[in-house]
Amino acid sequence: MSDLFQSYTLNNGIVIKNRLVVAPMTHSASNPDGTISGQERHFIANRAQNMGMFITAATLVCANGKAFHRQPEAIQESQLDSLRETAQILQKQGAKAILQIHHGGIHAIADLLGGRHLISASDHAPSGAKAATADEVRELIQAFAHATDLAIRAGFDGVEIHGANGYLIQQFFSGEFNRRTDEWGGSLANRLRFPLAVIDTVHAVRERHQKPEFIIGYRFSPEEPGENGLTMTDTFALIDELVKKPLQYLHISLWDFDKKARRGADTSLTRMQLVHERINGRLPLIGVGNLLSGKRIREAYATGWAEFIALGKAVMINPNIAQLLQEQRDNEIVTELDPEQADHYGIPDILWGYCVQGGDWLPPVKGKNWQPMDI
Repeated sequence: MSDLFQSYTLNNGIVIKNRLVVAPMTHSASNPDGTISGQERHFIANRAQNMGMFITAATLVCANGKAFHRQPEAIQESQLDSLRETAQILQKQGAKAILQIHHGGIHAIADLLGGRHLISASDHAPSGAKAATADEVRELIQAFAHATDLAIRAGFDGVEIHGANGYLIQQFFSGEFNRRTDEWGGSLANRLRFPLAVIDTVHAVRERHQKPEFIIGYRFSPEEPGENGLTMTDTFALIDELVKKPLQYLHISLWDFDKKARRGADTSLTRMQLVHERINGRLPLIGVGNLLSGKRIREAYATGWAEFIALGKAVMINPNIAQLLQEQRDNEIVTELDPEQADHYGIPDILWGYCVQGGDWLPPVKGKNWQPMDI
């Protein structure tokens, strides 16, 4: 585990040219109708060079799940040309273009839903979300299928199902948020039913298009807070089911690559190691987590806990980071955002405003105290 630039062949025969992945980054830059904007084009136009895969910003599958201002969408036929352009921009840089498909659930923003009500696994008083009816559950699953259909027709190389970060799919899996008593809730097996149904319907779309080369990935968060929140034990159960599915990779969502487990496993070991050992080579794992310097990126890969390394913050402020790594120019990798940078690193205006203010989920800002997230 020393060469980030060795290729990897997925179980469907597709070769990924190296082990570097652009992590999905919320950029708040799409047009109001969910299509690609000029600022979004500029942001993605030079960040896929020398990368194996580029995973897009969370792309909305259903209008009642919009969790970000200026979020890209894969809902309507009218968005097909925009999706096609996005895929082509990434592919022309030599990376596999992966569309991350997403629904916010309780984290949808009511003011962006056009009068639609928030929807989740169960009623959620703080957000005002209502429990999905049985028919609505099926409609949500089909929304992921339709987004996949658009992605295939647009020429994407694959989709990543966003089952992480407390969004809709994780809400169905989590005992903290799913208090249903029907087939979609209650027991662990029932709480697993929704994420597995999404995978099955996405795969069915791939089969219908006769596109075995189309990549399907799944992103998950291994733990969450709350008395009934997900533990490593729950995540092991999820992994055991995911590896049975026709997926090409798994993608863990972590703020810190080296963070140790909290509940449900050996707390002296990192989540990365525990998850990788549980997968046991049955699928490749994308690791991520606050990897900013060349040294940290190489150290993370050298652990052997991930077949791929995803970079988000580092790519925001180093669009050419893959080239710098390949040419051993680690001393040129920037690890802090300079708020005085004249071209804003090509970061869209709304996102740039967030960056300058500083935040745990954004790159460290020069001259500002940056505290790690305790999650």
